[in-house]
This record gives sequence, structure tokens and C-alpha cells, in this order.
Amino acid sequence: MKNAIVTISESHPAIATILGQGQVRIPTGGKIRAGIKVLTKKAAEHSTAKNIYDRGIAENKSFEDIERAISQAVPELKTPLVPKNVAWFTVRAQDFPNPAIAGQILDAFGEDRGDGVKRLYRFPVIFPADRWQTVMPHELVAWGANEKKFWSEYGPDGRVRYCKCYAPVPMDDSGKRAIRIFGGRKTILREENGGICNPESCYEFQNRKCNLSGRFLFFIPGIKSIDAFELHTNSFYAMSRAIEQFETLSFLRGGRISGFLDDKRTPFYITKKLREVPHIDEDGKAVRTAHWIIELEAPIDVTALLRGSDDETALLNANGAAHILEGTRCESHSGSDDANVSDQNAHGLTSDRDAGERGAPGTKRAPPTRNETTSATTKRTAEAQKGRRIIPQGESEPSADQVIAAATEFGIDAVRYEAYVAKRWGPGWKLNVNGRRSVLEEIERYRNDPEGLVDKIDTELNMSYTPT
Repeated sequence: MKNAIVTISESHPAIATILGQGQVRIPTGGKIRAGIKVLTKKAAEHSTAKNIYDRGIAENKSFEDIERAISQAVPELKTPLVPKNVAWFTVRAQDFPNPAIAGQILDAFGEDRGDGVKRLYRFPVIFPADRWQTVMPHELVAWGANEKKFWSEYGPDGRVRYCKCYAPVPMDDSGKRAIRIFGGRKTILREENGGICNPESCYEFQNRKCNLSGRFLFFIPGIKSIDAFELHTNSFYAMSRAIEQFETLSFLRGGRISGFLDDKRTPFYITKKLREVPHIDEDGKAVRTAHWIIELEAPIDVTALLRGSDDETALLNANGAAHILEGTRCESHSGSDDANVSDQNAHGLTSDRDAGERGAPGTKRAPPTRNETTSATTKRTAEAQKGRRIIPQGESEPSADQVIAAATEFGIDAVRYEAYVAKRWGPGWKLNVNGRRSVLEEIERYRNDPEGLVDKIDTELNMSYTPT
């Protein structure tokens, strides 16, 4: 849906509304383009086309407007412009709802590298979500004259890639009037190939009518906008490289890629690098060609991300000291037997009954059904709602086992919870102390609402995306 409402900072499952059932989408309000367009060899030989092109560039018109003007003046030139790979990004006022933003971006981050023209070669960005699939959506897509004709989309299992298209617009009983459609046009599987997307046997893909298309969605520090900006790219290598960098930073930051990279407010940077890209020519031979490829930069000391946060530890210790000076007891030391049992469970010391429920060491247990999880949660709600801290006083760096044990106190199966955490924060959460703390803090937030955490886990594990 075009107007789907999404939650970018996922602390709670999205509430269902009439307009809230579409796929995750970040609204955008402006485009930065990856390159330029130039006249084809045939168009460059035509004086009228050349004059229109030169005048349009001087007036800072969009390439779409220039191409349209050339086609109208010289009808025999069907496609007078072709993309050209260059070292800079194109920022034009026509690509922004507020044209002044284009000038703000160039004024803040543009550079003159000796040719007398200020251009955008490198600029800072902040990503608004922690999943790279959300901030870098992409698909295989074939365009018709006015809209998408076919596009790829993964099924709910995330394994099978389908080819989809728009369903025919239904007509009323008279057959003369289209029925009004709520929520946009419906989509169906393409009839060919049983609806399966298989580029090797696809006519459109083999004839270069269907291609990989993606975009980066981001905010630019210092540029005021409630909507994100977008940068389109068709480069497989640029997107593959970005995925590697996203996953690396997510691993080091406990599952996060959103926001600034460190406490010094360091952003990502988007730039271009000249690289030799291998590809197969029409004769089936492997060749290498130099291209300017979009590149993500993260100018930070990565070793600092591997260390625990001294500031957070100091705050925790200061909190404990304040309790001592005020003569009050800390939450983690209530003095009750229940608190001691909780601490033992947090350290992995469980009763024989609990051990029997979880199975013998080394054995795998299938995740419970929703009914089983809810039943177990209800039985332990009373204990979970006592407001105890999970980690005893003085232990500011929880282990992965302690975090998982804390979740099992809610009646959540350990296998299912590990699958949820790996998807929510990334596989590196166990190795990064900040990642473990983030997971533990979420459990603390749901201590008085364990059913809410179960609902969130179900939503996360059942959620599907549509990356290609």
C-alpha cells in the first residue's frame, strides 16, 4: 500500500489498522541520482538535439525533461539519452518537493575538484532502521510504458522467489465500468513459469528488459526533512558490498545500523570508488571493466565497538552507590528466597523440574506452538511481575546464557527466543556486551507484560520481507 504506516524503531509490534497492513516502507521526499545522462552517438550528431541538451544542462533541468524535449523536437530519436557512469552524484532541484534542499545539500557537502563546478562526491548519511532489507529495498523489475510490469518478490518462507504483476482491473456487471479498488491495485502471480522468478529462463531478463533495481534510504545530518532521501542504483556489486558492510557493523554494534555510529556522532558516508567490475560479455567471455561504484564508508575505530562501554558501567556503579548512600536497597537484592531463585536461574542454575522440561543437554527441542507458549507464560506471569532485576548487583555485563535464562522465566522456549534475537539484533549479539545489554533491556521492559513479549516474538518470526 502506498500509505502504509510502519514503525521504524521496533519496540512493539505494529498495531493493525485499515492502512497498516502493507509491506514495510519508509516515506521518501527527494532523490539523489547516481550518475548523469548523455546524448547517444546518433543524437550527438543531430544539431537540434545537441542544442536542446546543452541548453537544458545550462538551465539545470532534469534529464527526463531534456529527453522529453528532444523526443518532441526530433521524433525519430526514440531514446536520445543514455546513462553515463561518473565520479559524482547528481543533485537537482526538480528531484525534491522542496527545491531549496538541493542547494542546501550542495552548499553543505559539494566540492569543486578543479573544474570550476561544485558537485556532490561524498556526503554523510544516517539510516533510519536496523534491517538492511528496510534501508536498501531492491528487486528484479521490468517496466512498462507507465508502470511496473513484472517484479520479483519472496514468499513468506523467504526461500522461493516469485514473479508478480498487477491483476486486471475488475469490471462491474455491465462490463463497461471499472470497479473502484480500495488500497491500490491488487497483485497476482505471473502465469508464465508458474509464477516463479527464474532469470535464466525469463524472456524479459534475457532481453535486458528486467533488471536488478535497488535504492538506499537515509537521512542527511544537517538537512532538515521529515522524509528520507533515496539514492537509486542498479549495481549488483554496490548492493552486495553494502550488505557486507551493514552486516559487519550490525555484528559489532549489537544488531544496530541505525543512528550515529558512536558517541562522537559519526555518520556513514556515501561516496564512489573506481573499481574493475567483472562481467560476462555476449560471447560468454569474462571481462573486466572500470566503473564508479557506490561505496559505504564508516570512518570509526572498530576496535572501540568491541570493548564494553565504560560510561555505561560507570552509570550502573553510580546507581548502586547512590542506593548505599541513601540507605535504600537495590532492586537486585530484595532479600527474598524468590530473588535468590531468580538469580540462580539467571546464572543457568535451574531446578531438576526445569531441566526436565528443557530436555537433556545436547538434545534439540522443537519450538513450542503459540498455545503452548501462552500457557507457559500465564503460569509464570506472577513471578515475572515482581519487578526484580535480572542481573545481580555488581554484574554489569550479562552473559548470553543469563539473557536467554531471563527469557525462559517468561515461559518462552530458549530455541525460539534465540531465533528471534538473532533475527532482531543479528547473530553477533552474543559476542558484543552492548548487544547483550540491549537484549536484556528489552526483557526488562516487558517484565510486567510477558504476553506482550511473546506477541512481539511471534510477530517478528512470522514477518516476511521482499528482498531480491
